[in-house]
Amino acid sequence: MKWLKRIVIALFSLALLGVGAIVAAYFYVLPDLPDVSTLKNVQLQTPLRIYSSDGKLISQFGEKRRIPLKLEEVPKPLLQAFLATEDARFYEHGGIDPVGVMRAAIVMLTTGEKKQGASTITMQVARNFFLTRDKTIIRKVKEIFISYHIEQLLTKDEILELYVNRIYLGQRAYGVGAAAQVYFGKNVQDLTLSEMSMIAGLPKAPSTLNPITSPSRALARRNVVLMRMNEVGYISKAEYQAAVQEPLIAKYHGAEIDLYAPYISEMARDYMVQKYGEEEAYTNGYNVYTTISSEQQLLAQQALRNNVYAYDERHGYRGPAAVLWTDAKPDDAQIKAELAKITPVQELQPAAVLNIDGQQASVLTAKGETKVIKWDGLKWARKFITDKRQGSVPKSASDMLKVGERIWIRDNGQYLQLSQVPEVASATVALDPTNGAIRTLVGGYSFSQSQYNRVTQAKRQLGSNIKPFIYAAALEKGFTLATLINNAPINKPDISQGTAWRPKNSPDIYGGPTRLRVGLAQSINVMSVRAMRHIGLDAAIAELTKFGFDPNDLPRNESLALGSPSVTPLQVATAFNVFANGGFLVEPHYIERVEDSFGNVIEKANPTLACKPNNSSVQPSSDPMSFGEPTTQTDEPVAYCFEQTGRYAPQIISEQTAFLITEALKSVIWGGGDWSKGTGWQGTAWRAAQLIKRHDIAGKTGTTNESRDTWFSGFGPTLTSTFWVGFDDHGRQLGRTAWNSNGEKDQITGTEAGAKTAGPGWNEFMNNVLKGVPETTAIPPEGIVSVRIDLATGKLTRKTDYTSAFEYFISGTEPKEYISESQDENNLFIDAPTDDLFQ
Repeated sequence: MKWLKRIVIALFSLALLGVGAIVAAYFYVLPDLPDVSTLKNVQLQTPLRIYSSDGKLISQFGEKRRIPLKLEEVPKPLLQAFLATEDARFYEHGGIDPVGVMRAAIVMLTTGEKKQGASTITMQVARNFFLTRDKTIIRKVKEIFISYHIEQLLTKDEILELYVNRIYLGQRAYGVGAAAQVYFGKNVQDLTLSEMSMIAGLPKAPSTLNPITSPSRALARRNVVLMRMNEVGYISKAEYQAAVQEPLIAKYHGAEIDLYAPYISEMARDYMVQKYGEEEAYTNGYNVYTTISSEQQLLAQQALRNNVYAYDERHGYRGPAAVLWTDAKPDDAQIKAELAKITPVQELQPAAVLNIDGQQASVLTAKGETKVIKWDGLKWARKFITDKRQGSVPKSASDMLKVGERIWIRDNGQYLQLSQVPEVASATVALDPTNGAIRTLVGGYSFSQSQYNRVTQAKRQLGSNIKPFIYAAALEKGFTLATLINNAPINKPDISQGTAWRPKNSPDIYGGPTRLRVGLAQSINVMSVRAMRHIGLDAAIAELTKFGFDPNDLPRNESLALGSPSVTPLQVATAFNVFANGGFLVEPHYIERVEDSFGNVIEKANPTLACKPNNSSVQPSSDPMSFGEPTTQTDEPVAYCFEQTGRYAPQIISEQTAFLITEALKSVIWGGGDWSKGTGWQGTAWRAAQLIKRHDIAGKTGTTNESRDTWFSGFGPTLTSTFWVGFDDHGRQLGRTAWNSNGEKDQITGTEAGAKTAGPGWNEFMNNVLKGVPETTAIPPEGIVSVRIDLATGKLTRKTDYTSAFEYFISGTEPKEYISESQDENNLFIDAPTDDLFQ
């Protein structure tokens, strides 16, 4: 009894000491314990996602990949797999599992090794949210007390939901939703039992048990999880045996990108970082919906690439990317390994030349496939000499290829083709005329090669794309589409230049007095200069500034009339939009709305609209080039700008002027006259008419001095688009070619120019994007009249033959005098101005 009494006292004392130690430890760490009530409103770190307007994922930014799920969205077998492996008594203990602690202690005492963990799921939540992973006694003590607090604050289901969303599972995947995507490319609901068990086995060691880096260890760990599920009764013996027989097939899956549009996603990312800061932008789970149309964006990207390939091939083959062998051929496995090191560029795939046989060549791809390039895919490859010179037409495959060379190949949709990475640059952007929404934006051929966004960052000389704006000013100064402007060499000195400036036409041909419509359609340089002289330099600069061009970019000399200003493609598209929408300068914008991680709209675009207000108290936007950043608001956006709360775009030219310029821009494509009578004439963009075959499109070519920049800008009933082609090196000319891309003589060869170099990209894009869009008929606005004129003089005529045609005029500006029956030359110059319009 005496010894029994002593034992009881000792045990009681030890219990008191234990309780005291726990109380002391609690008060010791109490000042450092976090406020676990924050878990009630925890915001899981989720990446920034960028979408198209129709909900296609464009890009994802952020260090952590996470797809937050409600507990009911997680499959029950996956939850059971975690419970069986990590904490089988989760629903029975209060945060700390005494049974698990005792089991771990016994194992450690009997083996001397820490083979059995004692951390509960609640403790892991405490560690993941509030503590580091340092293996110290103090950290463990804090973990225990935090776990106790968590159990008092949250239900078991709430704790488990935090766990399955927060736990790190390797490969930057946090939570089971992200892990299912990363390892298997599936939604969590679509996982098999085997795949769920693999994911449930990762928390113990996400790096060393990873199925991508350590497949054998991952397989063994998966089987342990399945065994535990069977032992605790979550799955039957038959289910266990079937699952362990299933092979483990896992590979890395990046973010499920639906639409690859890197230039616009980078713009959206930069906007979010600038507004919210890097930490918040990348972790708060914002969803940014851009104005991009996924269907139209794909068409724009393909049109740009096809156009760049065509230019590149016209100028010849620059040779192989590398030489892999010259003597003994390595085995196919070695060649394949070398090719696998090369990252594809857009459609271009690396390949090695294995054999040459007459007019075809056999190549090995990075996938180990042997393919044949036939003559159709080779015959374009004349030798590149300079941008202005190419070698002779090849006769056989050996003229351009040798065995052992590493080359680029691509499938052009018809056959396999020898290719090369283009050196020329290009950009395109398309806008909605009604509100300035950017529907497509391609800042270059390849974002992986160059992240330079040429749509917004590259200022390039505008060339003849400036002429519609010069003529718009001329119309507002009293000119008409029938005004005769002298198409003759200019000999007067330009005083502001200090020299005798003699601009020339391209080609260097002059036809005497010519109607303004024809001058714009055929891009006659001297007529544009004379029109600007009539307007005045200051008035011309003021007019261009109204269209959104920066006055600092506009030189104060007559070269302005030929497009010497340097501007961005976005500025050009914005300016052309004015003609497309009836005279309104709408702000371009690219963000439609921003949502938080719960789907709440926190920003919404409030675009300027191309229409007139019905209340003078409604004020137009004061910053026409603010680039359309969305405004934070909670109200629904106005549907029409006729409401007093609406934002409307400033009307910078009259609807009548916009209509007349549009009609002249249609002549750029369709020309005019009567071909059967020998009076027909072409506009510079006649190829667009041949391909698109609809009369509701309008556009303008543009080429600068020495063909350093080429443009095509125009619009249809629903879209305004600009294409630019040039070299990033401003000094490099686009050059000329003697052959077409098929290696045959072609009438359209020669010096590169807007119609030939940029035009085909615009033509392809607009032809495809307008398919299914009903053709519209031009309806003249109020204040426009149509009268029959004599095509030679611009005067009224009673004739109805090929020498006459109807022309549009702003009411009051139509000609009042009829041409005389004799048609003597004096009729050409009656009431001629005193300046050199008719010199």
